[in-house]
Amino acid sequence: MSDNSKNQNRVRVRFAPSPTGPLHIGGVRTALYNYLFARKNGGDFLLRIEDTDQNRYVPGAEQYIIDALNWCGIPYDEGVDKEGDCGPYRQSERKNIYRQYADQLFASGNAYYAFDTTEELDFHRKDHEEKGKTFIYNYHNRLRLKNSLSLSQEEVAQKLASGTEYVIRFKSPENRKLVLHDLIRGEITIDSNTLDDKVLFKSDGMPTYHLANIVDDHLMQITHVIRGEEWLPSLALHELLYEAFGWESPQFAHLPLILKPEGKGKLSKRDGDKMGFPVFPLEWKDPVSGEISRGYREDGYLPEAVINMLALLGWNPGTEQEIFSLEELITHFDLAKINKSGAKFDPEKTKWFQNQYFKQLDDTVLENKLSDILAQRNISTTLNLQKIVALVKERSVFASDLFEQSRFFFERPVSYDEKALSKVWNNETPQYLQQAASLVDSVENFTAEAISNAVKGWITENNIGFGKVMQPLRLALVGEMKGPDVFEIMELLEKEETLYRINHLCNSIH
Repeated sequence: MSDNSKNQNRVRVRFAPSPTGPLHIGGVRTALYNYLFARKNGGDFLLRIEDTDQNRYVPGAEQYIIDALNWCGIPYDEGVDKEGDCGPYRQSERKNIYRQYADQLFASGNAYYAFDTTEELDFHRKDHEEKGKTFIYNYHNRLRLKNSLSLSQEEVAQKLASGTEYVIRFKSPENRKLVLHDLIRGEITIDSNTLDDKVLFKSDGMPTYHLANIVDDHLMQITHVIRGEEWLPSLALHELLYEAFGWESPQFAHLPLILKPEGKGKLSKRDGDKMGFPVFPLEWKDPVSGEISRGYREDGYLPEAVINMLALLGWNPGTEQEIFSLEELITHFDLAKINKSGAKFDPEKTKWFQNQYFKQLDDTVLENKLSDILAQRNISTTLNLQKIVALVKERSVFASDLFEQSRFFFERPVSYDEKALSKVWNNETPQYLQQAASLVDSVENFTAEAISNAVKGWITENNIGFGKVMQPLRLALVGEMKGPDVFEIMELLEKEETLYRINHLCNSIH
């Protein structure tokens, strides 16, 4: 593709992870923001796999990234397995592209060959450390080191002819005040003298991240680079590389970190392990150690809930609205409303989002989930499961909660909450329960409304405190002081089971 073929009118963004392990939810958020920005502006969203560092490559990680994006509902338009006009989309398959660009920078005087050995550089670093300084390879010492700037042309030619290993370094400019612009952070000023001469091309024939990243973004016609703030220190170098090539640079936006729940430091897997929540979208089994890391999918979260949660971790729509469909996120998304400071991860808020989406699922879907759990537990029932899930879904976060919240429908109480029992039971209670049981038995059309009218009418007529009857009834039916409306429970349990449970409580207390 020619260097001047960029279509300035079409937004193109990319998500470019390295396959070095499972995709962290911070990476998922980066992909999401890129996707939302592309869709909002009628543009393209690309997936590029940056696998130039083969030493850190982890088998299965690339497929994990693809599976995670698919589960989250963040489809890419071009990328691995979705070839477009700018492929291939794995950097390891683009190796033959980069050398010519490194040579181009050398030819224009923006890069140079450096022959310093690892041992020589280590010596300089240690020497500086002993003097309380930091070794930086740049304008102030490069003419005293072993490179094509300090050596004669003959010496350089001799080293190249003899096969001496070398890297290609970028020649950072001296005494320049760089004024950079970030779409989230605004204007950033950098003194070029603080920059080191980064390696662009390694001795093994592979480019470093910096060169490959810039070349690929240019050739793939990327208009906006939306990435994590850990890349902010690289912004100056990347802008200088665009300048050195004579290319128009994309616009940059550096996203804030997702912080630990206590607010200090970047959220890590260790935080999730310690506090009992996943930090990866899908379960991951380490191919070397065999260690298994939890995933949101396997923990029972809905992808819509995870996406809604992530969208609001760093982006503020400016309203009180918290529940957004993907279509609404696309409509409202604006890079200008992304916060500069990091966003604290809140595991409980994540569960809140899950509850909001879970209870909106169709009752038929929830009925099937509960039915599966009952089958796993070898529990057979003739009760109306759809009505049961309708009663308990408000308080359910996961499918497992449907059973925990409705367990008493399928398992009779064999014991009763002692604290509740001591609170609601007195000498009058057996009499009230027996009278209530008699009224329940007399109801022919056994609906919640009919039972309620009969029992509440009797309570009101006899001027009995509601708690004196309703609380023992709940205890009889559930075994503890929880659950939905007492009369709804009775209707679903049906008359015979309701009377059995009321009588059982009366007979259990002596």
